[in-house]
Amino acid sequence: MGIFEELRERGLLAQLTDGKQIHDLINAGKATFYIGFDCTADSLTAGHFMALTLMKRLQMAGNKPIALIGGGTTMIGDPSGRTDMRKMLTREDIDHNAECFKRQMENFIDFSDDKALMVNNADWLLELNYVELLREVGACFSVNNMLRAECYKQRMEKGLSFLEFNYMIMQSYDFYYMFRKYNCNLQFGGDDQWSNMLGGTELIRRKLGKDAHAMTITLLTDSQGKKMGKTAGNAVWLDANKTSPYEFYQYWRNVGDADVIKCIKMLTFLPMEQIRDIEKWQGEDLNKAKKILAHELTELVHGREEADKAEDASAALFGGGVDSANIPQAVITDDKFTDGRIDIMGVLVAAGMVTSRSEARRAVEQGGVSVNDEKVTDISASYTKDQIGSGDFLVRKGKKSFKKIVVE
Repeated sequence: MGIFEELRERGLLAQLTDGKQIHDLINAGKATFYIGFDCTADSLTAGHFMALTLMKRLQMAGNKPIALIGGGTTMIGDPSGRTDMRKMLTREDIDHNAECFKRQMENFIDFSDDKALMVNNADWLLELNYVELLREVGACFSVNNMLRAECYKQRMEKGLSFLEFNYMIMQSYDFYYMFRKYNCNLQFGGDDQWSNMLGGTELIRRKLGKDAHAMTITLLTDSQGKKMGKTAGNAVWLDANKTSPYEFYQYWRNVGDADVIKCIKMLTFLPMEQIRDIEKWQGEDLNKAKKILAHELTELVHGREEADKAEDASAALFGGGVDSANIPQAVITDDKFTDGRIDIMGVLVAAGMVTSRSEARRAVEQGGVSVNDEKVTDISASYTKDQIGSGDFLVRKGKKSFKKIVVE
């Protein structure tokens, strides 16, 4: 089985511009391809997993990845999948986020010996002269066609800024630039990016001729893909300081029954022969599949030792044990206490288990909170520093979210 056939079987491919050519190109290991990452935060999330694992798969098959850091496009903001305009970031924020992305990507992609490139589109987009850009590529874009693009249509009711309207041109220019400079002949992205990505393919062909072999693939983005990366309103980060290995493990351990096989296919590097066997599992065996998924992905991001610790901690908790050594820890500082005490809502907020006191109130009133295995139903319940500082203050919200709380 070639890499193209494997991507098909794993359910990763959605739309392609040139099926036969792409098939032959990547199976022969001759693609130089790129995926873009806009720097909207200081860490990649679980939502980037599909792209990162795809780059790794294709590189293992001999193809050359280009990780495009969107230092320039982040200054505009992608309207795709948005109902409102993205927060405007400063150049300093974007540069910082780009550096964080680079460190995390190196865990997936081998950049040694020119096996892969990491480039930042700020290096060329921020140097463009606006009038010269319009003259060079403006005539290649039909406003009528742009307005029919799904990424713009969904924003027309609430309003689409001219700033965001330019995003398609900037993304298209990226492909055009890298095609000429790095011989980049293929681009990948989520299927919500189809219109933007077609813009780049068409720009190359219009500027350089129909024989310019620039091609586009979009990855399958189903309901699980769209949910991936968020849980209970919070992002699931790849940075261990933002989402601990245990929390990361638990996120994947708790995927729905209908999604676990899809996630194993799309995101793990288990051989397809093994996955075909797992695919036959039903009932309680699906819990075993979820454990396999959680361990594989936690090991990929945080290493085997952390994955083993997270698995052991989960087994201890949900098997009735009390070993909390590997459960994520949350620190409550002195300033969170009033007259030496903090109420349960304050504990939940300070521990990062909820985003607000109102959310904490609902969790308590609905019977979803316990401290050291005793349910807390009174929102006025409070605790002293000595009670929390004992080192065994374990808070649970819902069935799956645990934090060990300490005082600093």
